Amino acid sequence: MARWRRWRRRRRGNNGNGFTSANHPTKSKTKLARLKTYAKVAGVSALAASVWYAVETQVLRSSMSFEGTPKHRDFDTDWLDQLTTRVFRNDAYMVGYSEKLGNPLWVTYQVLPKPEFSPRLPRPSQFQSDWRSTRCWFVLPCIEHDDYTESGYDRGHLAPNHVIASRYGQEAQIETFLMTNITPQAPNLNRRAWQRLEEIAANHFADRYAPFTVVTGPIFDDKPKHLPGYKLIAIPKGFYKIFIRESKNGEPPKVLAFVMPQTALGNEDLSQYLVSVRDIEEQTGLDFMHELDDGVEAYVETLIDPQSWDFNEDIANQSARY
Repeated sequence: MARWRRWRRRRRGNNGNGFTSANHPTKSKTKLARLKTYAKVAGVSALAASVWYAVETQVLRSSMSFEGTPKHRDFDTDWLDQLTTRVFRNDAYMVGYSEKLGNPLWVTYQVLPKPEFSPRLPRPSQFQSDWRSTRCWFVLPCIEHDDYTESGYDRGHLAPNHVIASRYGQEAQIETFLMTNITPQAPNLNRRAWQRLEEIAANHFADRYAPFTVVTGPIFDDKPKHLPGYKLIAIPKGFYKIFIRESKNGEPPKVLAFVMPQTALGNEDLSQYLVSVRDIEEQTGLDFMHELDDGVEAYVETLIDPQSWDFNEDIANQSARY
């Protein structure tokens, strides 16, 4: 009799009531409830991600750029550059970083007035890899301090150590030593001509016009050379720097732009490197200040106006610190 009952229960189902574990109504309801919970969690996560992205792109990035975050001008010709460029926002500067070229394409930051008392912070001795770079997700192509050693090129800051340290403090200074802020610069350019322009910004321009915005970055050939090694760190042919300040009474912003080649000697008259923003856009494929009214944008981007920045012969020939 007992054997017959066990056989009958097996015939009716594991639970003795005709239901198997697969079709038991209570378990089916539990599975449905779980699916609904997963769907709600996924929906909330998607909404949170959308809100975060909107705040990041429309609020936080906008607050660190002037009239629009720099972008590529033409998707048809620059689609690979666009797909491999990522924007990293730091405490005191923001960078558009090219994973393809292993270089920042642009860096933007704001130069504040010089503080009355500013302790000279010690310069970090080592540059650090940036874990946010997709290169570092795969370990081997991650760009490191030693990749520049004995290459013949300096580790050139784009967001400068001194200006960031003196205005924003030590944590912000340390972030300027991330490799996503670094680009190969010839020693004479980095230590002399480029340093002179950074010092003019930190002192002469800051004394008169701070706060103002700086956008700076490298310029590449169509087929650039690379640093030694397998990491394909492209070597720029030159560098640009754009100074922008808002004007009062509804006037257009005041803009001053430079392009310096890697072959700069160091103590030459810096006025020979004055260019228009439009010229930089044509050389880089980037679009700056694109949220300005079209007429205003066209005017300021084609104008070369050193007088508005009191950039005179004496300042242009100021000697290098090193």
